[in-house]
Amino acid sequence: MTYGTFPPWLHVVSTASIVLALVCAAIIVIDEVRYPQKMWVMNAVWPLTALFGSLLWLAAYYLWGRNVPDSEVANVEQPFAAAVMKGTSHCGAGCALADIVVEWAAFVFPAIAVWFGWHGFFAEKTFAVWIPDFLVAFLFGILFQYGSIKPMRDLSPLQALRAAIKADIASITAWQLGMYGLMAAIQFLWFRRVYGGIASVASPEFWFAMQIAMMAGFATSYPVNWWLVRLGVKEEM
Repeated sequence: MTYGTFPPWLHVVSTASIVLALVCAAIIVIDEVRYPQKMWVMNAVWPLTALFGSLLWLAAYYLWGRNVPDSEVANVEQPFAAAVMKGTSHCGAGCALADIVVEWAAFVFPAIAVWFGWHGFFAEKTFAVWIPDFLVAFLFGILFQYGSIKPMRDLSPLQALRAAIKADIASITAWQLGMYGLMAAIQFLWFRRVYGGIASVASPEFWFAMQIAMMAGFATSYPVNWWLVRLGVKEEM
């Protein structure tokens, strides 16, 4: 596996994008300390999605996400598109957290990639890591979905778990397909061809590419979530 040598401009852009996203996530966390979300899970969803959505998700949080008294905010009706965006963000939060956990774990302990087929089924470590990445993203996605469905529908724990699994199978899969597709294009069609190798997990370029890929995941998952909310499979947030 060969890592690329990246130009200074890309390193600066990547670092700046990551720092900006961290600042946006921190702003949300600080605001949530004062105004905790009605559903505990959203306290994690908003800052996690800001790690890739940056200013866009910070703006969405202030428009539709803050749990503030009516006297402190203009009473603006939330459009259906915004409700779907918040529902899709559950998928994004699970995927973002899974990416961080799995990618770093496989970087520190390469045996994890071997367990999932590296040097066997896959010549590329990246493809092997995507398997646990998907599994962990699905588990986190179910957890986040469970945290919203259970209180909104007043279900038993088992009923809520079944509903969460049903709600997240299609949306998580759609997200991961979009994310994996663009991440592969960036790593193998751009970085490898232009800079002689892919970006390491320990580089800003990798996480900058992941931010872009996560936005692709949002784009592929959003229409699926629209359909699921219309059908009543997922709750309107």
